[in-house]
Amino acid sequence: MISNSVTLVGNLAADPELNQSESGVSWMRIRFAVNRRWQNSNNEWEEDVSFFAGTVWRDLAENIAASVKKGDRIIVVGRLQQRQWETPEGEKKSVVEVSIDDVGPSLRWAQADVTKTTKPSSYAGADDVPPPEEPPF
Repeated sequence: MISNSVTLVGNLAADPELNQSESGVSWMRIRFAVNRRWQNSNNEWEEDVSFFAGTVWRDLAENIAASVKKGDRIIVVGRLQQRQWETPEGEKKSVVEVSIDDVGPSLRWAQADVTKTTKPSSYAGADDVPPPEEPPF
């Protein structure tokens, strides 16, 4: 079985901004930085930073907006997805993004108060339905 799943731990690069689609569905795009630090053969510290982005929808977007802010360390679970498009000038572009399934605070160097939210009964099974539209970016 082939699997494409990733778990990334990093820091939010900007405060989450909640948006509404034309049909009223909550969504947000998040960017986060994953840092790697190591000592080289000269015992000097080196660091590498990779930036990732992804879009979250519905309750997950609302819960992220209410729970975390720029700089907070988060754990992102999802899968890598490549998106391709062509600019108006005819230039082909592509980007690898994280198709985000879940986000949580990292508790390695922080504490969190968890407040359970309730789902309306009409929401059953909605997590398996793809988003109704793509965000405008």
